[in-house]
Amino acid sequence: MEAIVSAALSEDARTEDFAALAVPESYRGAVVLKEEVGMFEGLASQDKDPRKSLHIESVPTPAPGPGEALIAVMASAVNYNTVWSSLFEPLPTFTFLERYGQSRPEGERHNLPYHVLGSDLSGVVLRTGPGVRRWKPGDRVVAHCLSVELESAEGHDDTMLDPEQRIWGFETNFGGLAELALVKSNQLMPKPRHLTWEEAACSGLVNSTAYRQLVSRNGAGMKQGDNVLIWGASGGLGSYATQFALAGGANPICVVSSDQKADICRAMGAEAIIDRSAEGYKFWKDERTQDPREWKRFGKRIRELTGGEDVDIVFEHPGRETFGASVYVTRKGGAIVTCASTSGYHHEYDNRYLWMSLKRIIGSHFANYREAWEANRLIAKGKIHPTLSEVFPLASTGEAVREVHRNRHSGKVGVLCLAPQENLGVEDRETRARHEPAINRFRGTGR
Repeated sequence: MEAIVSAALSEDARTEDFAALAVPESYRGAVVLKEEVGMFEGLASQDKDPRKSLHIESVPTPAPGPGEALIAVMASAVNYNTVWSSLFEPLPTFTFLERYGQSRPEGERHNLPYHVLGSDLSGVVLRTGPGVRRWKPGDRVVAHCLSVELESAEGHDDTMLDPEQRIWGFETNFGGLAELALVKSNQLMPKPRHLTWEEAACSGLVNSTAYRQLVSRNGAGMKQGDNVLIWGASGGLGSYATQFALAGGANPICVVSSDQKADICRAMGAEAIIDRSAEGYKFWKDERTQDPREWKRFGKRIRELTGGEDVDIVFEHPGRETFGASVYVTRKGGAIVTCASTSGYHHEYDNRYLWMSLKRIIGSHFANYREAWEANRLIAKGKIHPTLSEVFPLASTGEAVREVHRNRHSGKVGVLCLAPQENLGVEDRETRARHEPAINRFRGTGR
């Protein structure tokens, strides 16, 4: 690994230098084990500890097959799908690996007694498989997490509709929280040259997801002047949604849970902010009963911030806890666009407020290659900025995942894999100098 790291950090290493490097027979990765699937049985989600289920182990290196690339991973990041994987919720990810293994012969190698997690990376192409022409050893890249076969007609209008669409590092093996990773070549995008390895690694999943959810015609199709309610506006997803709303001429109404997180939203340029903890919003009376009076109080507060207008778009991802309120506060003809359910999958809402007011619920899941590419391009141009708050070494991945599980973070939590320290990998210092305050505005805001 030392020779790979040395070449990745060199400004002079060429394609032939990377091609000449020996590929290690094994590498270290953050894994969950099939034999431990039942370790948290009987515990509530909040009582499960990812530090017990996530292990840093040495695993065999897979060879890239047709259309694949082996990446030397300099840095990665924690997403909520890694939290779910480490808790074995809502079901163990080994179920996904078994399905992949049964679906096609080349999927069988993903069906292993361990699962290398992680759906983000920045790094360097080490090897490519047959048929890969666009990428070559030595290319500095980031990866988006859509793994797709593209053998069905359904996927050729929008690859997210492909029946064999999977999320890499969650529904496939050999993910990015590791020293090496295996991806399809059409997951790769150029690394933004003005960012460090850890900064570049933190945006792939959440930035692309927010882009499709808000900007793309496959999502809400946000336009100038729209009022956009953003739950968790300082978090991993919400921090990018807030930036897209501001950059697109919309008016974000940022919902946060503390003064500190409100300050982060103000630093991004948002003005309309609701601290739901300080203002005491409780949308459920008990586990089975919602409180419509709280929906109304929430809607009134929104109108105070918007000059009497309801929201055009709700950026939904908490799920069960907030969904009833989201449907209620959306304007007539507006849209609730949802990409996750971090507080629970079983949503309840009063359907009268949906059908009688002609509102729409739009399901949005990650992004297709074009959407991910456009989202990454905006980062490369300095229009959207990474929201990295803190960084852990690979050996402490369990602790990093626990921070996200306990919601003790802001923005994104990064993980150094092969990068020996932070602040490496910057190529375009002129562009970085212009945007450094925005790049660093989340640093030190975790915990």
